Amino acid sequence: MKYLSTRDTSGSEPLSFSRILLGGLAPDGGLYLPLEYPRIDAAELASWRRLSYADLACAVLAKFCDDIPADDLRRLARRTYTPEVYCNVRAGEDPREIAPLRVLGDERGTQMSLLGLSNGPTLAFKDMAMQLLGNLFEYTLAQHGQSLNILGATSGDTGSAAEYAMRGKQGIRVFMLSPAGKMSAFQTAQMYSLQDPNIFNLAVQGVFDDCQDIVKAVSNDLAFKAQQQIGTVNSINWARVVAQVVYYFKGYFAATGGASGQDRPVSFTVPSGNFGNVCAGHIARMMGLPIHRLVVATNENDVLDEFFRTGRYRVRKSAETLHTSSPSMDISKASNFERFMFDLLGRDARRTVDLFQAVEADGGFDLAGSADFSRIAEFGFVSGRSTHDDRLATIRDIDQRYGVVIDTHTADGVKVAREQLEPGIPMVVLETAQPAKFAETIREALHREPPRPAGFEHLEALPQRFETVPADVARVKAFIAAHTGL
Repeated sequence: MKYLSTRDTSGSEPLSFSRILLGGLAPDGGLYLPLEYPRIDAAELASWRRLSYADLACAVLAKFCDDIPADDLRRLARRTYTPEVYCNVRAGEDPREIAPLRVLGDERGTQMSLLGLSNGPTLAFKDMAMQLLGNLFEYTLAQHGQSLNILGATSGDTGSAAEYAMRGKQGIRVFMLSPAGKMSAFQTAQMYSLQDPNIFNLAVQGVFDDCQDIVKAVSNDLAFKAQQQIGTVNSINWARVVAQVVYYFKGYFAATGGASGQDRPVSFTVPSGNFGNVCAGHIARMMGLPIHRLVVATNENDVLDEFFRTGRYRVRKSAETLHTSSPSMDISKASNFERFMFDLLGRDARRTVDLFQAVEADGGFDLAGSADFSRIAEFGFVSGRSTHDDRLATIRDIDQRYGVVIDTHTADGVKVAREQLEPGIPMVVLETAQPAKFAETIREALHREPPRPAGFEHLEALPQRFETVPADVARVKAFIAAHTGL
């Protein structure tokens, strides 16, 4: 399996999985994708249905990283996906199961379910891929005797998931940018309370898009990136996206039951800001998983919903990006969107470059009425939008109707999923995080504290270690250089 950049207009030599693992952006500023998506047939899909989550992860990943020996890949997957790592289960969940499916009930002739992705160390779906990424990084660095300085940006959950996955890892330092004052108290404490010497938290005076822009600017400075051995863990990193593909297969198998349901279509609703999570669903669908609809659920920062409804992609400026009660989706520049656009445009790198240069120059592009926009239905995408009042109402309704407390982002997903239900087609909403991470809004909705797993009782009271910096690329580069010794 070889990879190319979405912006490769010169016919560069395709690269192996191991060659792109530690990086993020390609040297030309594009994102990596396989030359073609591997396809699975009905027999292989049926055989995967019986696998444990770890072995399912190995089977999916083997399609994309054939330069890692099969035994090593299996060992890494089995080391990652264990009940001991994903132990923060809630009432009614099987502590032995990775990514359990919770059936809520029948709504309008459709089975509505939540795919539990938040039982990892940081109580967010990001752990599902990040724990594997940490082990892959450590394995690859040891193979080549290298070290790595990870630079990332977070709107709340990516940062803590990355730091918990990389803490104590040999040869790895983490520099994580987060928007100062824009995360929940739980998210902030989860990151800033880490005292590991290889973890550095930088609170950027701006919004998430400012943090993401800094990461991209540093990644595009090829000389600095090489000198400081910079890698990324944001969803621009291909390995993280492909690791998320696994739970679409798990959710599909759980939602369709026995082997007789192997060809039955299922729809997934995905709370989305940066498009990485739902991009993994797009990849699973391209592989042949019978996904009927991929429902993109946004909050008030509705750039993606606007595009899928109208064909207009309009990036908001920092001052226009709203601070909401689902803060991990407070994003107006979806970095993974380019991967889907590359496929939508027939893998035409020249046209992809032109469109995203228009984003940088003019703030967006408009495909309304074009043949390209008319093809979106072929890829199964639809979308919807949720507001703060919607979140409160949905949290209350799910609690009253099913006795389940959901977080604010999952509430966005459930609200939008209900608008896209089709009789007879199961709807799986990807759970984003445990509600304890957003206690302020849960209290507003339910007038009580959300359930909190053991060990997190006094998190916000722990000492915090971070440095506040302006939204300035040079300042961040200087901090990195000062703390790497390179």
